[in-house]
Amino acid sequence: MINWKAPLPEIAFAMLQHLLPQHLLSSIAHRMTRSRCPVISRPVIRLLVRKFNIDLGLAEDPVLEHYPTINAFFTRALRPDARPIDPSPDTWVSPADGVISECGSINGDSLLQAKGQTFSLLTLLGGDEQLAAQYADGSFTTIYLSPRDYHRLHMPLAGSLSSMSHIPGKLFSVNQATANTIPSLFARNERVIACFDTEAGPMALILVGAIFVGSIETVWHGEVTPPTRSDIRHWFYQGEECLQLGKGEEMGRFNMGSTIIVLFGKDRATLDEGLQAGSPVRMGKRLGKVQGIS
Repeated sequence: MINWKAPLPEIAFAMLQHLLPQHLLSSIAHRMTRSRCPVISRPVIRLLVRKFNIDLGLAEDPVLEHYPTINAFFTRALRPDARPIDPSPDTWVSPADGVISECGSINGDSLLQAKGQTFSLLTLLGGDEQLAAQYADGSFTTIYLSPRDYHRLHMPLAGSLSSMSHIPGKLFSVNQATANTIPSLFARNERVIACFDTEAGPMALILVGAIFVGSIETVWHGEVTPPTRSDIRHWFYQGEECLQLGKGEEMGRFNMGSTIIVLFGKDRATLDEGLQAGSPVRMGKRLGKVQGIS
């Protein structure tokens, strides 16, 4: 499926991705980025720093030679003062560095993917009608992380972990060109859904995989993908298993770049004026206000 109204270069890029062995290439990238051979890792890390103009001054460890693998560099920690967390109790913050792809209201079951394109909330959530009902007519924010961005993911709001699901799928690129061209992109790609109970009601964080992003991790489970499976998996947490994470605490990470989607229920969260598709964001930056927290 392709949006034939998109520009010709974007259509060509999308068609190429349909032909590529996405999971095989991502598996190769997974192995390469974890190679401890300095002949492989160090030249690639130096190239990435130059190509994407990465500011190592923000890293907790700014010495390139201290990173044993490409993945260790991609998922590097930042200095504690590099990303201050907005302290206001009634605000929610960006879970990641990146750019807002789209944001706004969920119209019943419909979310905006790109101009003129929508996709299904129910499909995004793996067909779970009970879960989808919690976010119908709510709000969403989709944030794209490029290879130059900080790749750890953090809590937009303090919450208690209630469930996690792994939804198998494709591994299309998730950049803007692909979002413009491939319908229901985020509901077709492999993804991990982490659900939290917060003072503002339910909150879901959807970590979307992409080509060469063969690894999604959470702090409570470790690596969720790979291996790629054909069945949907669910984990439910009760009692002492309900991990409590504060606003701004790390909850997961990507290898290379990908996309995270934040969902809130109806009338539970607003987005600050001026934030829209294309707005750059930084982890910990205030994105809006939430209801139900005094």
